[in-house]
Order: sequence, then structure tokens, then C-alpha cells
Amino acid sequence: MKRLLILLTTATLWSQTALADFRLQSTDINSGKPMPKAQEFNGFGCDGGNVSPQLSWTGAPEGTKSFAITAYDPDAPTGSGWWHWLVFNIPADITHLKAGASGQSMPEGSTESRTDYGVPGFGGACPPKGDKAHRYQFTVYALNTDTLDLAPDSSGALVGYYLNGHALAKATLEALYQRP
Repeated sequence: MKRLLILLTTATLWSQTALADFRLQSTDINSGKPMPKAQEFNGFGCDGGNVSPQLSWTGAPEGTKSFAITAYDPDAPTGSGWWHWLVFNIPADITHLKAGASGQSMPEGSTESRTDYGVPGFGGACPPKGDKAHRYQFTVYALNTDTLDLAPDSSGALVGYYLNGHALAKATLEALYQRP
């Protein structure tokens, strides 16, 4: 029994270490810091650049067959948050997206799904004027499947269901945005 406990503890620690090695970084946004105006939406009363941020990730676990990226605002005054970006079927050999890649230069085979703005592609931050700073959670998922068989107009909830069902690991970078 003691040997089994040692083996399980060792396996758990190794697994947590492997997952801790999966990291998401950006040259455009920083964890816990305000996002630049370039990542603000252009519409709904906002007048930003609506540019998807540069993202790069390292340390994907063994067995990763594809990646997915989401951007989500849990503070949106909707009762269910707001999906700003949903990308899946990013090939496993891709480990970065340049700034402005959404709709312009996404990796071949990847799919940008419909956001809560009603269209596919990156939709920047646009919290209500005067509201507290909202959290924008950019998450990359390492998936155990080459592709998710989902349509480009799939909802955020449906994409999230499949992502969580196929995730080997995920890494999140949380930035802030507020309009005065």
C-alpha cells in the first residue's frame, strides 16, 4: 500500500510539473495589466484597433495533436460572460500567432468560430463605459485530437465543451481593460 501511495504521489507531482511547463506569453498583453487600445473592439461604441494580440506558447505536453485559443470576458454584464475569440484546429507544429493574425494570416486548417459579437474572428474588448476593469482571459489549449468537427458558427459554449473534453493542458494569460 505504501509503495502504491508513493507511485501515485510521484505520478501526480510529475503530471503537475508537466502541466506547469505549458505556458502562454504575449508581446502585446501582460498578465494582470491593462491591454492597449489596439485590442479594443471597433464598434458597439468602442473605437479601438480590434487587433488580435501576438500569442506564443511553449511546453505543450506529449501527445498534443492540435491547439485551440479562446478569449473570454467573465465580467461582461450578460450573466454568462462574453466570448471574444474562439479558434480551434490549430496544427500541433504551430506555437505562435502574430499580432493581427485573426482573419488575416491564421494557420492553414484552423477555424475561427463565431464570437458573441455574432461573427467569427477576434472581437476586442468593449466593456461598458465607466464599468470596473474587466478581465480578458486568453487561453491556449493543447488537445489530444487533430481536429474538432465543429462548424465555424458553433457557439462558445459548444466549442468550450469540446475543448474541455479534449484538453491535455491549458495555459491562460489574463489581461485587463476598462473604458473611462
